[in-house]
Amino acid sequence: MAMKPRGKFIRSGKVKDIYELDSDRLLFYFTDRVSAFDVILPSTIPRKGEVLNKLSAYWFETLGVPHHMVGLEGSNSMIVRKMTMIPVECVVRGYLYGSLFERFSKGEVSLPVEKVLAAKLPQPYFDPTTKSEVKDEPITEAEIVKEGRATAAEAQELKNSTVSIYEKMNARAKQAGFILADLKLEFGRRDGKVVLGDSIGPDEFRMWPADKYAPGKSQDSFDKQPVRDWLISVGYRDKLEKARKAGEPIPQPPLLPQDLIDLVSGRYVHIYETFTGKKL
Repeated sequence: MAMKPRGKFIRSGKVKDIYELDSDRLLFYFTDRVSAFDVILPSTIPRKGEVLNKLSAYWFETLGVPHHMVGLEGSNSMIVRKMTMIPVECVVRGYLYGSLFERFSKGEVSLPVEKVLAAKLPQPYFDPTTKSEVKDEPITEAEIVKEGRATAAEAQELKNSTVSIYEKMNARAKQAGFILADLKLEFGRRDGKVVLGDSIGPDEFRMWPADKYAPGKSQDSFDKQPVRDWLISVGYRDKLEKARKAGEPIPQPPLLPQDLIDLVSGRYVHIYETFTGKKL
């Protein structure tokens, strides 16, 4: 059951609200908001917040890496320890898809693969971005250090940890009949150590059913990719990119159709139940 969040309200992110409980702890309240292309949409996805909250807890508890979670409170809230977040979104990709495919097609990225959509990469590719409220942009490991986002040692640890976690999660995905195509993680500093934070759910990865995987085409996704695909199909992403390039206000995003909302909600629940073995 979703409980009313408690504590001192600090701020709202794209999908979660953050409250301060005391000098050492925060409360994350996971909402049903959905964002795409760094824009919060006017529609919500039922049970999305509950899935993100509980599936994040599952991964924190089972990955065997240092993390910031203290425990859950109700269906949509997580208590976490405070830490200084590292301003880098740590993305790792196992397949040529999404923005990586677009950048590879434009010659902005060099990879030892043919230009085939959804082609499997020879090894996981660390592809970090900036963390921005406007639009996340690709950043190199050297730039992470040069811009003071992390030390050289921390940058190497971010890469190693991200790839290691991806490989652990992908091994479990294979056992469940899925492919983990890519993954976004965030880390922070606490007591002089790099610690895994934020959340780990269908907002942070692409998850494909293995029996439907075929390179050379768009993949069926159990995450929020269907939302992105629909926004592209109705022309919203093109309008958004043009507005951003021209420095104009962000165009109002459209309401999602009900059948798409139902589809995505059902897929979020399915992923949670498949990996945890629990009913939501």
